[in-house]
Amino acid sequence: MVFIVLAIFWALVISLFLSKIKRGKGAEWAKLFRIVAVIFSISIFTYWFIKKSAVGIVEDSVALQVINKLPQPLDFYVVTINDSEAGKVIDTKHIGKVRPEYYRIEYLKMDKSDEYWIAGYLGKKNLVYFSQHALPNKNIDQIIEVRNYINQSVKLSDLAKKQVEEYNYENIKVGIWVTLDFLLLFLNLILLVKNRK
Repeated sequence: MVFIVLAIFWALVISLFLSKIKRGKGAEWAKLFRIVAVIFSISIFTYWFIKKSAVGIVEDSVALQVINKLPQPLDFYVVTINDSEAGKVIDTKHIGKVRPEYYRIEYLKMDKSDEYWIAGYLGKKNLVYFSQHALPNKNIDQIIEVRNYINQSVKLSDLAKKQVEEYNYENIKVGIWVTLDFLLLFLNLILLVKNRK
């Protein structure tokens, strides 16, 4: 997604420069490029937001239900692992902040993995819960009740912390680029509508 967001950014920057070409042979081509760039950007973002807001049910996935039985809300992440000894991570997902006596459901694609970790944060940096779970049968959905503050493995929880930090860093980076893209898209739309009048 980062590559597409960067491609949209540069296309919209070029479109802004091309908006200065008002006459001559290149004016029609410049306008066509600007229209295509705006339509492409809107299409990609519409598809992306619909995909992100849809329920994340994946074919042949395992449903993981995390229930918070603790008195405080925790922010949960799930890390899917290929080989825990080598720390080969397949995927990191943010389940969300779960209030006491509430639950969240996440769908995990476990075709290349048979183990996952759950990390629970109190605040942004304070890891208060870490558990490691094997998945011998991929046809049975998982229910995890978090009843106490526990860290099953300091070594593995440190790996999980690094994964969560990388995941959050990537999301922040994409968020910044998407914000810039929206700003450029807005400017391009205004200029296109203004020129038509």
